[in-house]
Amino acid sequence: MNGNSKRMEYPVDREPCPDRILDDVGGSFAMGAVGGSAFHFLRGVVNSPRGERFVGATQAVRMNVPRIGGSFAVWGGLYSTFNCSLAYLRNKEDPWNAIIAAASTGSLLQMRRGLRAASLSALLSGSLMVLIYGTEITLNKIRSAQGVIVEDPPPQEKKSGEILESFDPPTPPTFD
Repeated sequence: MNGNSKRMEYPVDREPCPDRILDDVGGSFAMGAVGGSAFHFLRGVVNSPRGERFVGATQAVRMNVPRIGGSFAVWGGLYSTFNCSLAYLRNKEDPWNAIIAAASTGSLLQMRRGLRAASLSALLSGSLMVLIYGTEITLNKIRSAQGVIVEDPPPQEKKSGEILESFDPPTPPTFD
């Protein structure tokens, strides 16, 4: 990276893009595993016969949680990959990247069921992300009217020829 190029700013609580993908895969797996454990434990308790409820619940957790965690990890990894790719291609971090990434992820995961299912999933996923970001923007406006300002940094546009810091090749280690 040349010395006079400006680096892309990231929100304080987020990692730069290549690291963000792995971070989101792990976080998604953990979220799916924890939520799936609670759901399947309760389901196992309800569906097991009296006297065997705890055993049935733990068996339901062991059988289902790896699958649920893996599904969440795939969704999180694809979403982050699309989001980072869009940030790199568009040269800015804004809600549109997240909306398009969610729609792309939903569509790609439903591709095997046909064009109609993929289109509906893209529409649903993108709409859900619009609702999330719309709510966030609305709450920020309400907070700023009350004097509490919570804002993301403004999106940074990249000048032509500028490369994102996180996409630079790492320096090889020296073993001297």
